[in-house]
Amino acid sequence: MHLRTLRYFVAVADAGSLTAAASAISIAQPALTRQMRELESELGAQLLQRLPRGVRLTQAGLSVYESAQRMLGEAARLQQKLARNQRVDKATVVLGASPTLARLLLPGLFENCAALLEGVTLRTREAFTPTLLDLVERGQVDMAVVTNPEPGRTLSLQPLVAEPFALISHVSMRVPPVVMLNQLARIPLLMTSLHRGIVERQLLSVGKELNVHSEIDSVDSIRELVLRGRWATIMPVSVFKDATQARSVMMSEISGVQMQRQLMLATRLDRRPSAALSLVQELVEAEFARLARAGAFSFASGERPGP
Repeated sequence: MHLRTLRYFVAVADAGSLTAAASAISIAQPALTRQMRELESELGAQLLQRLPRGVRLTQAGLSVYESAQRMLGEAARLQQKLARNQRVDKATVVLGASPTLARLLLPGLFENCAALLEGVTLRTREAFTPTLLDLVERGQVDMAVVTNPEPGRTLSLQPLVAEPFALISHVSMRVPPVVMLNQLARIPLLMTSLHRGIVERQLLSVGKELNVHSEIDSVDSIRELVLRGRWATIMPVSVFKDATQARSVMMSEISGVQMQRQLMLATRLDRRPSAALSLVQELVEAEFARLARAGAFSFASGERPGP
């Protein structure tokens, strides 16, 4: 999905007619009709109700219309800011992200950078938080999205979102949707060392322990092993929200303690941000806000994700 497609959709909604919208935005009506059908197919919902004369937004269409207005407004503000700042030409910004966030964050972020920040090259490094913090401090990464960074670092830390952990299991394990703390000891877990440390620190206050079968610092490997049905894991809810996994896994809330991670954007304190760095940071914050509205970081679903 592209910003252009959202502009077309808003134009159709405002005009109330595919014919009138096609004339207003100078596009052939068959091409506009095809764009709208492709958008509905991509989002998996009917957005426009076809009437004898014109079209009307469905309930899903109203939700997408409101989201599109916000995203187009954010895009316009960034374009205006970019136009006032000529020093962003041919700049490179290096962003670090963890394996649990890269697949979720980077596609939309890259598309928006390409559409809005001409002349800015976005590069990425994927690593866990301790490595990312070191890379930012050494200047090898300009900014990084990190999880629960330890105190004492000489870094600027901008809060992005608090995300709960969930117990993830294959449906064949028949784990209920809500799991009590005393049940955790009977469930064999695979965990990354980072997530295990965060969760176990939060369990200290209630005197409970995890049944960790193995530590595996590979999110993809843990995901694959959980999908095979023998082990479970405790991970942030966004990691297993992929639609292809939805029918295979149970995402259970853990009752009795608040388990969550705090995602933060880390940058160096002793470095004055360039125009390109500031603009990419705005895009990162906007993408997190969009994902949060879409329900990516919560058990409940919000607006459907889309660039």
